Amino acid sequence: MAEQPEKTARGIPCVSTTFDDGSLVEMVYRPEERRTAFVVWRDDGWTEVPYVERDGARLVPYSPRNNLITNSVVVFPSEPAEYGSVAELVAEVQAYIHRYIDLSPLFEQIAAYYVLFTWVYDAFNELPYLRVRGDYGSGKTRFLLVIGSLCYKPIFASGASTVSPLFRLLDTFRGTLVIDESDFRVSDERAEVVKILNNGNGRGFPVLRSELAGKGEYDPRAYHVFGPKLVATRGFFEDRALESRCLSEEMGQRELRVDVPISLSRGVADEALALRNKLLLFRFRNLARCGPADQLIDRSIEPRLNQIFVPLMSVVEDADVRGDLKELARQYQLEMVADRGLTTEAQVLEVVRETLLAADEPHLAVKDITARFAERFGDEYERKVTARWIGGVLRRKLRLPTERRHGAYVIPREAFPQIARLTERYGLGSDPPPEQIPDPLGDFG
Repeated sequence: MAEQPEKTARGIPCVSTTFDDGSLVEMVYRPEERRTAFVVWRDDGWTEVPYVERDGARLVPYSPRNNLITNSVVVFPSEPAEYGSVAELVAEVQAYIHRYIDLSPLFEQIAAYYVLFTWVYDAFNELPYLRVRGDYGSGKTRFLLVIGSLCYKPIFASGASTVSPLFRLLDTFRGTLVIDESDFRVSDERAEVVKILNNGNGRGFPVLRSELAGKGEYDPRAYHVFGPKLVATRGFFEDRALESRCLSEEMGQRELRVDVPISLSRGVADEALALRNKLLLFRFRNLARCGPADQLIDRSIEPRLNQIFVPLMSVVEDADVRGDLKELARQYQLEMVADRGLTTEAQVLEVVRETLLAADEPHLAVKDITARFAERFGDEYERKVTARWIGGVLRRKLRLPTERRHGAYVIPREAFPQIARLTERYGLGSDPPPEQIPDPLGDFG
């Protein structure tokens, strides 16, 4: 486990910090010298210092003998290095990825920009995850190692024996989590990984865990898990919300390119270090000017997809790449709509829409919806289709209100605009304006 940031005579161990005047402090590690230090960025220039003072406390870099550093569980740059233009840096990162991983052309570009994004991620409030899916031997581990080594303060969790240290590592280093979900085979551990992933794509959602405080008592503690993540999985996440946060590539779908080396040489680590040094200078120069570009929001797709695509597109300067990402976001939207069409709530909503538009059935009563649903979809379910069950789907899944009127449950007319929005979201088509739809209360009114 990392050395805990306890106050000692030598100072408080720290990895990075920001001062009120905009100055940035980042820890660097020089393996050939076995030495750590701070690099301070101020007034468009950088200096190397052994420590910094903040709020009356002395902050010092972690020891070069720290077990996590010596074993490359967390890796750092050694010093800032010039990279030329952002386009040149992206091209160099993409060329490095191309040499050692076989990805589709679009995902290779996405991965290159995602690397840059990790170095300025703290300028955003939401972010996407970069994920690959595939069976054993499909290249997932290579993906994590190669791309992870370029990211901002990567935390290599693959091969971890338990999930417990991950919360502390993320809270301490505030970097990029690099994780293979299949390394955690116990269901409880996988649930903890999913908890990290569910809370980690938006700022302000720490994970609460109980810590032993002594005398057998436990105190709750909040761990910050917000940050970029590289994830490898064998299949899809069961949680659809989590699945939608991932920019994904299916690995092992074609024959491996002949120019991709089977094994990585020792020189690969040196290449990665040289790129991390350039990316450190990229962070210094660009963090203050980065942030979500609202003009990139696509109103034709869902807010959740805008939350994961807009931050990444905000660091993309190439108009063609931005266009490709927008098109990818629309494809994700279509896939989400198609997935919803297979769910019970989509089937219920389809029946609601039919009942609403039927000229001979102006009353939007739950019993009518139940009868139509049983007729159309009843054979697909082992359970009996009841009004109580359908009412529960309407209220809990679709968030549609129901009211009891004269002994019958109905969906009130006030909910018609909500039904129209839901039908569009689920890809069931556009409906006429609410004022053109018959009043479902009919003679109840």
